[in-house]
Amino acid sequence: MHAGGQQQRRQHRDHQEAGFGQRTVFGARLSQSVLVTQVILAVNVLVFLFTVFQAGSLNDNDAAALFQHGSLYPAATLGNDEWWRVLTNGFLHYGPIHIAVNSFSLWMMGRALEQVCGRGRYLALYFISMLGASAAVLIFDQSSPPTVGASGALFGLMGAYAVLVLKLRLNPTGLIITLALNAFITFGIPGISIWAHVGGLVTGALVTAALLYAPEADQARWQAIGLGIIVLAIVGLLAYQAVQFGTVTCGVIPFRGVPTYACG
Repeated sequence: MHAGGQQQRRQHRDHQEAGFGQRTVFGARLSQSVLVTQVILAVNVLVFLFTVFQAGSLNDNDAAALFQHGSLYPAATLGNDEWWRVLTNGFLHYGPIHIAVNSFSLWMMGRALEQVCGRGRYLALYFISMLGASAAVLIFDQSSPPTVGASGALFGLMGAYAVLVLKLRLNPTGLIITLALNAFITFGIPGISIWAHVGGLVTGALVTAALLYAPEADQARWQAIGLGIIVLAIVGLLAYQAVQFGTVTCGVIPFRGVPTYACG
């Protein structure tokens, strides 16, 4: 019996050292993998390169057909039922600086969050934040030009960090500096969608709160319910907004010699 107990303890120790059975504050299995962040980063870069190829220009890649049909155009989304735009816009970027900045931000923030959230929860955080960012634009800024970029989802990751700092009582200095810098960029540089950033930040914080404050008993189930409520609320607001917006006709028209998607 004594030898058997020692063997069990040794197996349990080996099990923990291998990373099995250990759980993070989100209830996820402890892992060093950052595969999801790597895949999202790769998709962003590949989509950017494809738009450069289609447009035949590194800096004017917004002329690409994929860009025209994938950017968040409020009229086309709400008035012509092109709902795929609420997610596809998050993988499109204007020029090399835009893709470089967002790729760097994703790599810096995404790796740590993926490890603590786990792949499934991290994916939910990223894409629901992206949905929330798009919804904010469609609800509060319908006259905006087409919106693109991963920054809405990235602000969701920042919202997640804010909730983590409060929940775990971590040193907030790094978070404050990051938020201040991004607030300066958001409000100080023309052409940046303020509502996309605000929508992503708030949604990311709500998603993280739903994950962190779920009851420990049957935690995964309560987390799924919380995320489902957030998604349904966003979808409901978008459906209501679409009814209020009405119907428009959209199509590709020549503008300054460039095929341009427009609604009227």
